[in-house]
Amino acid sequence: MTTKSGRALMADALADAAWKASTYSNDTGGSCVEVADVTRTHSCIGIRDSKNPAGPALLFTPDAFTGFITGMNEGRFNRS
Repeated sequence: MTTKSGRALMADALADAAWKASTYSNDTGGSCVEVADVTRTHSCIGIRDSKNPAGPALLFTPDAFTGFITGMNEGRFNRS
């Protein structure tokens, strides 16, 4: 993870974030993705694997996150 200045952002820097699990996540280990709005502290939206909360997180600007979600909904990232 990096900040806008390119410096490393360690996982513990997001430890107090309010992570929310995807509605596709379940208790049997399927699709465990969590999202946190950390725009107040880091000017971004975070995404991480809930099975590895101390691991890396993807950080998106709010506009990039909106584009990512739009692309997902439009099927732009589906594998053929």
